[in-house]
Amino acid sequence: MDTTPINWEALDALIIDFAKSEKLVEDSSFTTSSSPPSSPPSSSSPSSISSSSYHSRLIIRQIRRLLEAGDIDAAIDLLRSHAPFILEDHRLLFRLQKQRFIELLRRGTTEDRDCAINCLRNALAPCALDAYPEAYEEFKHVLLAFIYDKEDQTSPVASEWSERRRFDIAGLISTVLRAHLHAYDPVFSMTLIYLISIHKGFCFRQGISSPISDLTQRLLLEERDPPATPQETLYEAPPFDEVDIQALAHAVELTRQGAVDSLRFAKGDLFQAFQNELCRMRFDVIMLDELVREYCVYRGIVDSGILSSSAAGIQSPSKSLKVDQPGIGFCLSRGSSHEVDSGAGKHSDGEISISTNDNLGGSPGKNSEVTSMQGVDVELRYAFESTNNHEDCSTSGSHQSDNLRVPQRSKANVTAERSKRKRWRGRQDDICFTTGVSYNETSKELSTTAVVSNMCSSREQQASECLSLDINNVEDKYEIVLGMKELTSKGMAAEVVEEVNAMDPNFFVQNPTLLFQLKQVEFLKLVTSGDHSSALRVACSHLGPLAASDQALLKPLKETLLALLQPNEDALGKGLPLHALATSLQVAIGRRLGIDEPQLMKIMRATLHTHNEWFKLQMCKDHFENLLKIDSLKDVTTPSLAAAAISKSNADSCSNGSSQVTVSSSTRMVEDGSSLTQVSSRDVVCDENAILKVMEFLALPRADAIHLLAQYNGNAETVIQQIFA
Repeated sequence: MDTTPINWEALDALIIDFAKSEKLVEDSSFTTSSSPPSSPPSSSSPSSISSSSYHSRLIIRQIRRLLEAGDIDAAIDLLRSHAPFILEDHRLLFRLQKQRFIELLRRGTTEDRDCAINCLRNALAPCALDAYPEAYEEFKHVLLAFIYDKEDQTSPVASEWSERRRFDIAGLISTVLRAHLHAYDPVFSMTLIYLISIHKGFCFRQGISSPISDLTQRLLLEERDPPATPQETLYEAPPFDEVDIQALAHAVELTRQGAVDSLRFAKGDLFQAFQNELCRMRFDVIMLDELVREYCVYRGIVDSGILSSSAAGIQSPSKSLKVDQPGIGFCLSRGSSHEVDSGAGKHSDGEISISTNDNLGGSPGKNSEVTSMQGVDVELRYAFESTNNHEDCSTSGSHQSDNLRVPQRSKANVTAERSKRKRWRGRQDDICFTTGVSYNETSKELSTTAVVSNMCSSREQQASECLSLDINNVEDKYEIVLGMKELTSKGMAAEVVEEVNAMDPNFFVQNPTLLFQLKQVEFLKLVTSGDHSSALRVACSHLGPLAASDQALLKPLKETLLALLQPNEDALGKGLPLHALATSLQVAIGRRLGIDEPQLMKIMRATLHTHNEWFKLQMCKDHFENLLKIDSLKDVTTPSLAAAAISKSNADSCSNGSSQVTVSSSTRMVEDGSSLTQVSSRDVVCDENAILKVMEFLALPRADAIHLLAQYNGNAETVIQQIFA
């Protein structure tokens, strides 16, 4: 099975940037919101892509919610405060006032009806005169709402009464705000949307089923925000490069005219137009956050948020704070010892109890309990993942740990590793940013949340100092797996083998390739240190027998031994990508302990694989892979020394539940900017202009245009004549 190697370190960097940009983790170095919306960063080149201001994205989300709820007046007030340029565009102002008129009528009271009439006279009618040519006709048409009831689905204004109009105007305003404020989604969000979009299109066109369809269908929604209409002055813009038009049209599935309009709105900036179109695609934010959090916990980027039972009784001097949620017990003692209770729990004297709802979307729930802390009323919500969520990661009944032994981990090492992790906080700012809540009230609530979070962090640091690992404890399983990953990343192969054998003597019997790779690291480390005799003992005792039992390892063994001829070079650094090996080992040990790899890893494997296959069919490079860091995700430098072993290990590690889609292609890819494209085994050379001409006239994907040209000796005119004949 063919697999696409993935640079998990590059993905970690994208995920961390995403979490910081959206303020999902507590981080004192967070500076994303430092740039004001009034001075957006430039995005004219791939290297200058920016997540922009967090505050701007928060404002846009709030305006969207208000418009979707029909609160047009509050939305206009926010626009007047933060984006007055929207109200200066009479095209947008007319749409807002028309929706405001409908919402006033929808309320049905005599007072609101009078307000609707005033809206017509003072706001809607003046806007209709100079908004756009069709505006006055729309103005006269919407007057029929006075006569026809909102429940009448057969009326001429049924579409005006439809609540769908709220979502359309909300999407349109959001699109314009994003572009003007450069408040684009974080790079990872856009990358994931793009990869999933290509994956779904590839599977549909090839007529094959996706192994991750259950995830992609829920994550990437079908609807898109309406496109922004360019100003009339931009309709006379000079013609755009046909390469840019076709690249944009096929990257985000637009018509040619749609791509031209998008470029006009972006004033000819291809990469800004691409970002505008990507951010029009909608995805499930709650699901994305959960996928990211699962990945971050698995990779040791953030703490799991679950205290082990051994830490529950640690004392510190004062009162205690207890957070109760179904399935979660979380107790911070500041006085006498308290027992962590996963149910409702009893509260002793002096405790402050905060009950959270499990509505991950952040909207207030019936079960939320508002309490008082230091004189400030706050509503705290935590999106903790329940213990059962970790236990259910196992996809097979074979993951039993009863016969496993705990590796002898140093408590100091565990404490040091935990200290590097950040605490997950969720979209608390988003939750607080609701209608009727002032900025001062919001800041008070957030500061109180920070106090609670700091207390949690201090408590966990104390707990980790006396941590004892338990092979049957879910969080301790994560500590074991992350500890092995950390050791492997540092090149401490001998220690890893020793600890894994102590935990499970049969592990390397079932995973001989991983043992071979670890022994390679040990061999190369000894060669680098100049201890050639010990290195040869490792080769004779382990590498040789393993290669004898698996012919695929014979070539890597020979190349490994070549390191003896280069004693003055860093053989270890050049011989094996340690981070890739660490991830392979993490997946394998995690599966042995009953912890399946995160769903996000499966999504990335499948989508990057189909991205490769799709552009093989297109016979060109992706114009936007640098912009979205896709090239970094694929940049796995695997020297020939261990290529076969790494490839085999990666294939084995993703065979469980993440099978890839493979489509063979007899074509070869060429670099961007090449004027010629080689086609199939017939060696028919197609001129780039001919390809673009066929794509433009016939509205065909690049691959189909090339195949047609190949049938007619690369002559675009002949192809077009034959099609229209």
